[in-house]
Amino acid sequence: MTISGKTRICGIIGDPIEHSLSPIMHNAAFEASGLDYTYLAFKVKPAGIANAVEGMRALNIRGLNVTMPHKNTVMANLDRIDLSAQIINSVNTILNKENLLLGFNTDGIGAVKALKENGAELKGRKVLLLGSGGAARAIAHSVVKEADELAVLNRTVKHAQALAKLLERSVNKKIAVGSLSPSDIQQNLQDSDILINATSIGMKPHPDISPIPPKLLRSNLSVMDIVYNPLETKLSKDAKNAGAKIISGVEMLIYQGAVAFEIWTGKTAPVEIMRQTIFSHLQRKAQGN
Repeated sequence: MTISGKTRICGIIGDPIEHSLSPIMHNAAFEASGLDYTYLAFKVKPAGIANAVEGMRALNIRGLNVTMPHKNTVMANLDRIDLSAQIINSVNTILNKENLLLGFNTDGIGAVKALKENGAELKGRKVLLLGSGGAARAIAHSVVKEADELAVLNRTVKHAQALAKLLERSVNKKIAVGSLSPSDIQQNLQDSDILINATSIGMKPHPDISPIPPKLLRSNLSVMDIVYNPLETKLSKDAKNAGAKIISGVEMLIYQGAVAFEIWTGKTAPVEIMRQTIFSHLQRKAQGN
């Protein structure tokens, strides 16, 4: 890749940001597409979010991804926000269109694409979603449009209830809610077709825990854990042992990134290149290389 005076800049803002896989993925996608773009990671403290966004405008940065803890607070600094991002109160992608900063959220679309492209259809199905944070809200908003039923379980039940009320205003469906207690998990999982873990349970440095007891997992279940560090979580391992269909959290990362790529460039994202790049990187990292 050759950087010139014509190179367009994209990037990601967050804190921490050093762990982000987005630069690896997007730079591979730009190169494969023959685009004169480059992608950088910017560590931005919460107090600096307004300055960072104005810097995007001043420096004519084409696009930014937004990660924790800025997905909500960044919204006050944008010119326009897509309706779905408004509803879930979370932006993870910004487009600089002729000095107008437009906000989007690609997490939910990415999750749905990851499910469908890996053989987990939503139509006629019940989905059990664990968590009610930013990523969970985005996933729920996209999933509930296509699935027949949705249940949301969260450690703090009132947060799950708030998410259910939000969703019920936009779709004519009743959303079940509950806690992450063993009884609520067992009751809701027994007739679910798809399980999505959108909590941080199982993420490093605690990769040996899972939100679901192994005995509750079964072969006619599709399981997506959006945690991808480690690459194979305990939930994923347990689900595989039960014969369930597994959708890696990396798939959601890839597809949400592909949607952002297309927003910035207007070109079709090279999804397979993005997938190969990410999985190769993670496999080398897991092997200590």
